[in-house]
Amino acid sequence: MANIENLISRAESLINKLEAFLPAPVSAPDWSAIAWRWVATHGLSTQGRGYLQAVPHPHHIKLDDIRNVDEQKAEIVRNTEQFVNGLPANNVLLTGARGTGKSSLVKALLSQFSKQGLRLIEVDKQDLVALPDIVALLRNRPEYFVIFCDDLSFEASDPGYKALKVVLDGSISATSDNVMVYATSNRRHLMPEFMSENLETQYVGEEIRPGDTTEEKVSLSERFGIWLSFYAFNQDEYLKVAQQWLKHYGIKKMTDDIQQAALSFSHTRGARSGRVAYQFARDYAGRVGLSAKR
Repeated sequence: MANIENLISRAESLINKLEAFLPAPVSAPDWSAIAWRWVATHGLSTQGRGYLQAVPHPHHIKLDDIRNVDEQKAEIVRNTEQFVNGLPANNVLLTGARGTGKSSLVKALLSQFSKQGLRLIEVDKQDLVALPDIVALLRNRPEYFVIFCDDLSFEASDPGYKALKVVLDGSISATSDNVMVYATSNRRHLMPEFMSENLETQYVGEEIRPGDTTEEKVSLSERFGIWLSFYAFNQDEYLKVAQQWLKHYGIKKMTDDIQQAALSFSHTRGARSGRVAYQFARDYAGRVGLSAKR
C-alpha cells in the first residue's frame, strides 16, 4: 500500500512539472472583433494547431485612396458585395507587380463592408495547413469571412499547398458558404516552374499538351474563380499617387521641384508603384515638417 501511495505521489509530481511546460488552454475567439490573425501553436496540448488572435487596431484603408487600379477595384468590390449579400461569389487571386495595391485593396474591403458583416482573417503561408481547422471554426458563424493570404507562393514540398486546394475546391465535405479566400502573389502560377518540366510536354500534331507536373501547378491558380492582374505604374500614374498622398499629409500643390524629388526617389528604389509613392510622400512631408520646427 505504501509503495502504491509513493508511486501515485511521484506521478502527481511528474504531472505538475510537465504542466509547467504546456501552453495555456486556448480561449474562444473574440467574435466582437472584425479582424484576426491565425497564430500557430505547437505545444503538446494544442496538437500543433493554433487560435484566432483578434487585431485590436486593423489597418483602415479607404477604397478611394487606392488609385490606378479602377478595373481591378470594381471587380473585387462587386464580388465581395455578392458575398456579404449571401449570393454566389468566387475566391480571388490578385497577382502582379509589387507595391501596386494588391494587399491594400483587400484591407480596404474591410472598411467598406464590415458593417455588412465582412470579417478578415490573415493567415501566413506556413500556417495554411490549419485552413481546415479555421474553416471549421467559422462554418456556423453568421458573419462573412475572407481568409487573406498575402504574398502567396509555394515550394513543391509545402504542405499548405494541398490544404489550400481542399478549402478552395472542397473535398468530401462541402466548402463553407460564409468563407472566401483572397490571396495576393507576385506570380500567377503559385508554384515554381523548372526547365525539366518542359521535357514532359507532348506534341500531337499541332497540339501542345503540357506534362502532368505543369498541369498540377497550374491547377491551383485555376481554383480561384477571379484573377486580377496588377501592373507597374508609368511615370504619370506614379506622380498622381504621390500627389494624392502629399495632399493627405497637408502638402496641397506638387511643384516642379517636388515632382523632380518624387522621380528621384523612385529611381533610388528602382520602381514606380503606389507603395513607393506613399513612401516618398511620408519622407517629403517629414522633411518639410522637420524644417518648420527648426
